[in-house]
Amino acid sequence: MRLGVLDVGSNTVHLLVVDAHPGARPLPAYSHKAELRLAELLDDGAISPAGVERLTATVQEALQVAEDKGVEDLLPFATSAVRDATNADHVLARVAEGTGVELKVLSGEDEARLTFLAARRWFGWSAGRLLVLDIGGGSLEIAYGMDEEPDAAVSLPLGAGRLTGAWLPDDPPDPTDVRALRRHVRHEIARVVGDFNRLGAPDHVVATSKTFKQLARLAGAPRSAEGPYVQRELNRAALEEWVPKLAVMPAAERAALPGVSTGRARQLLAGALVAEGAMDLFGVDRLEVCPWALREGVILRRLDTLATTTAS
Repeated sequence: MRLGVLDVGSNTVHLLVVDAHPGARPLPAYSHKAELRLAELLDDGAISPAGVERLTATVQEALQVAEDKGVEDLLPFATSAVRDATNADHVLARVAEGTGVELKVLSGEDEARLTFLAARRWFGWSAGRLLVLDIGGGSLEIAYGMDEEPDAAVSLPLGAGRLTGAWLPDDPPDPTDVRALRRHVRHEIARVVGDFNRLGAPDHVVATSKTFKQLARLAGAPRSAEGPYVQRELNRAALEEWVPKLAVMPAAERAALPGVSTGRARQLLAGALVAEGAMDLFGVDRLEVCPWALREGVILRRLDTLATTTAS
């Protein structure tokens, strides 16, 4: 069957169309993205009226694309930008009224658990105990475990877009602001490290998200054009060399770096500070980038549900 997952994130609204059935690997058929950057369309914690209308129009456009591509089952969800907005109920009602699409708002823990599921399915049981890190536009998700359901899963308000807007207003950023953000990031991560360390050392550390992919590319990982099955790693030593370089670059200069998109260039420093802090505080020298993340986790969970329904 043809499934569509509509991800309303802090940076983009992304429709991923896949051909899938229970027990088989989902095969990507089409991808449609629109950069909305909801995290930047906030007014005192609420998504602005203009932002709500832009979101509604963007969802309607994605809905038309899904119809054009023959999607049978659409799985629409929203993450931290909508979840944390003070007018979230109004936003959801307006989208539903304008498009007929009822967005399911995932909790931060849901995000972490579904992303973990995707990573577990990608790497398999032989990977052992997984530690999974995901840096989104609005939050950082961390999950750990041996099975398909993690033993621990948390979400922290440390997304690259959120932090950039709140802590790094200048371009290039003020060094004092960079130091303050670095302290804030490490304080937040340090609060949860002990809960994970008590579970034992992971056998394999995995990262997902565009931020980690861009940082790995900067550190010398293969280009995305080489396909999803090429191993991509990020070493902490290489990341630590890049952070001070990114801190003195304006966004336009970062956008010229390998693998860095113009739309995410301004957020890259904040994302790098989160990645560096997480790797340092968790004692991770090297991690592997996983091509599957939250959207694939949502699809896999849906397929599991279908398989259970069919079997019964």
